[in-house]
Amino acid sequence: MRIAVAGGTGTVGRHVVAIARERGHDVVSLSRTEGVDLVTGRGLDHALQDVETVIDVSGLQTLSTKKAVDFFTNATQNLLAAEKKAGVKHHVALSIVGIDKANSGLYAGKLVQEDEVRHGGIPWTLLRSTQFHEFVPMSIKAASVGPLVMVPTMVTQPVSAKEVAETLVTAAEAGPTGRLPDLGGPRTEQLKGLVAAYLAKTQQKKRIVPLHLPGPMGKAMRNGGLIPAPGSAVGHQTFLEWLDAIDAA
Repeated sequence: MRIAVAGGTGTVGRHVVAIARERGHDVVSLSRTEGVDLVTGRGLDHALQDVETVIDVSGLQTLSTKKAVDFFTNATQNLLAAEKKAGVKHHVALSIVGIDKANSGLYAGKLVQEDEVRHGGIPWTLLRSTQFHEFVPMSIKAASVGPLVMVPTMVTQPVSAKEVAETLVTAAEAGPTGRLPDLGGPRTEQLKGLVAAYLAKTQQKKRIVPLHLPGPMGKAMRNGGLIPAPGSAVGHQTFLEWLDAIDAA
């Protein structure tokens, strides 16, 4: 099967591309570095020629609700329009657990994306996952001020990006099935503890400053609103196992 991966060079996308190729699929990666711009639509028509399935793991890093909504609206509409022209039969999209409980920032953008996919005219499959293990170092980088790192009070259930990718490729092979069970990692954790473990492992001398974020987002982070409900799918690799693996690499 010929599969296009939107965001194919990102945290999950690179695993999707590798796994799909290992399983014998013909894979094309869609990213700005490869001549495709989802926001403007540049390069999409050419890239989607003869593509049967699109796996969309594209994204951006922002706290701005407007930027997130604008990005996912434009990118998803352009992608679906190009898919219709190319005769794509299946659209697989990755979203985030708990977005309907914290409708701001990136989560607001993902809600818009899900709505576009559901009403976009292409048969679809949707997977919501929790934050990846890589979310921790990304958070440290974004929230560091000199020797301090600001860490929100957050209950999280981090999952392996590779395991998310495996689930997405399997979904592509299965055909359109609508909303899949949410996917989270094997353990519920406090973000502060994960940050402390990563800092210790990487020998970074930073002091953690806890943050009590206001509003619906802060409440959802604190009360477990961003972790999967009982009965959801569960990955295998814990955060500490991931830490050991990157250290060994």
